[in-house]
Amino acid sequence: MAKINPDFKDELKKYGTFDMNACYNCGHCTAVCSLSTQEDSFPREMVRFSVLGLEENIKTSLKPWLCYYCGECSETCPRQAFPGELMMTLRRWLTAKYDWTGLSGLLYKSLSVSIAFFVLLIFGVYYFAYYQQFNTEKIMHMGHYFEMFAIIGVFSFIILPNIFRMWYFTIYKAGYKVKFKTYLNQFIELIVHMFTQKRALGCDDNQVRWFEHLILVIGYLSLLFTTVILDWFGTDNQFIIVLGYVESAVIFIVTLIFMLERTKKTSELASHSHPSDWFFVIWLFLLGATAFVVRIFIDADLINQNLWLYLVHLTVLVQWALIIVPFGKWTHFLYRSFAMYFDALKKTK
Repeated sequence: MAKINPDFKDELKKYGTFDMNACYNCGHCTAVCSLSTQEDSFPREMVRFSVLGLEENIKTSLKPWLCYYCGECSETCPRQAFPGELMMTLRRWLTAKYDWTGLSGLLYKSLSVSIAFFVLLIFGVYYFAYYQQFNTEKIMHMGHYFEMFAIIGVFSFIILPNIFRMWYFTIYKAGYKVKFKTYLNQFIELIVHMFTQKRALGCDDNQVRWFEHLILVIGYLSLLFTTVILDWFGTDNQFIIVLGYVESAVIFIVTLIFMLERTKKTSELASHSHPSDWFFVIWLFLLGATAFVVRIFIDADLINQNLWLYLVHLTVLVQWALIIVPFGKWTHFLYRSFAMYFDALKKTK
């Protein structure tokens, strides 16, 4: 028997949703959603589960992740219940449920706590610089090592366990028995969706946004490889240097476009921005922009006299790696990809 949580609606409000009581179950959102089929109802089922407080039903579902928020359901809702924003809210709530540390929920629900964490890391970076006696070579060398160990540490101790918890809720607890061979056969689904997010193409009038995200993902992953593996800040190889310039330029140009869209509210998606949405796009913009400028100063042999610039970049990098990647909206990229993979597993006979 399904358990009802009468306080669930109040809990969701902390993650950004609107008044769900405005929905009177007309089904218009499902009728206009291009992802709806006879087997899958978008987003009506999740709306009803939320209104009724069926928390466990939502936790074991992948549907919030299968929605790419084209915004058509919210734009055409006769009651302005904003079902698309509810799906976005459920993704934040699920992120908090997957996170074994509990920090995701804390940061999503409290802007003041998020700011406090960002400020704490600012002091941490500058104390580190002071401890190193503001030695540019040592600080940049340690900054490079931080990138490597942060990737390994965050993935191993936070992201991987959280993905396992997602699997536990949506596959194991949901009662699906999947053979090991099926995991291997369907693994290509994870790779394809992780790098292309191709399901977004199923949304009407979403091709431009899909292309922007594709370019951003390629630019971000390429810059990560160039800075961490190819040591962009430390190399003299001209090809690597130019490659890094191009990648960082792609990141801050695309994220600048995203910020302008959110500022102008040119679409339904951009009309309801949670602080975590802004943190993600602003910090990714700063990451690309500061990396670009730092490399210019290195090439101009000015970085030793302008260590502050690298410290700004390092601060942004540390905040990105320790807050936004493991606990913020960046995880949506991974969870959505794994949702497509798990959904393929469920549908395999």
